[in-house]
Amino acid sequence: MDEKLIKTYVPMTETAFYILLSLMQPRHGYAITDNVKKMTKNRIVLGPGTIYGSLSKMKKDQLVAIIQEEKNRKIYQITELGKQVLGMEKSRIEELYTNSREASQHDEEGI
Repeated sequence: MDEKLIKTYVPMTETAFYILLSLMQPRHGYAITDNVKKMTKNRIVLGPGTIYGSLSKMKKDQLVAIIQEEKNRKIYQITELGKQVLGMEKSRIEELYTNSREASQHDEEGI
C-alpha cells in the first residue's frame, strides 16, 4: 500500500471513517448521510458539500467506487483498498481504547 495514502488517511477524520464504514453496504450520498446520522445518534450530520467532496477524494484515491448510476444518483461502495485503510484505522482506534482502559486501571489501582 502507498505510504502517501496511509499518511493521508491514518489517522482518519471521523467523517472519512463513517463514510467508509457506511459503504460496507452500497449506498448513494443521501443514504450515507442518513446512515451516519443513525450510527452517531445525530451527533454527526454530513452536509452535501462534505459528503460529495469526501466521496470525490476517496474515489480518486480508490478507496470507494461507483458501482451503479441511476438517474441522478450514484451508488458507492468501499473497495478492497478502502477496507484495508479502514482496517488500519480501526486497529489504531482499538489501540487507543485499550491504552486508555489500561491507564485508567493503573490510576484506580494507584500504580
